Amino acid sequence: MKKTVVSLVISVLILAALILWALEGGVSNDIREILMMAGVVLLVGFGLFIGIGRARSLRRKEPPEDEMSKNVMNRAASLSYYISLYMWLLVLLLSDRINMPVNSLIGSGILGMAVIFLFCWIGVRVFVMKHD
Repeated sequence: MKKTVVSLVISVLILAALILWALEGGVSNDIREILMMAGVVLLVGFGLFIGIGRARSLRRKEPPEDEMSKNVMNRAASLSYYISLYMWLLVLLLSDRINMPVNSLIGSGILGMAVIFLFCWIGVRVFVMKHD
């Protein structure tokens, strides 16, 4: 129950902070900033999806994390770890050619790792688990 409430509250707080930042901070039309905001919105949506799924399971008196969801999470984490290693290697190779400050480059890499995990989770859930 705690994980469900925490994931929902954090997702809502991040979404509210993003909306306040966009309204008060004056979002520029820079492509980097738009991609960062899109990535954050995508990940907040994923967090809400997971939190709502756990809340539904709790309401039906089911365990919030069953064996299949743990297996999907484990496979997706494993796959995304290896893909993220190659992504960081690519960032390392291209860092001389990219005109970004180091802190923005690291932030983009962390966001990229989260998006890679999201797509790996979707891929494992849709394609791999149907065949097992």
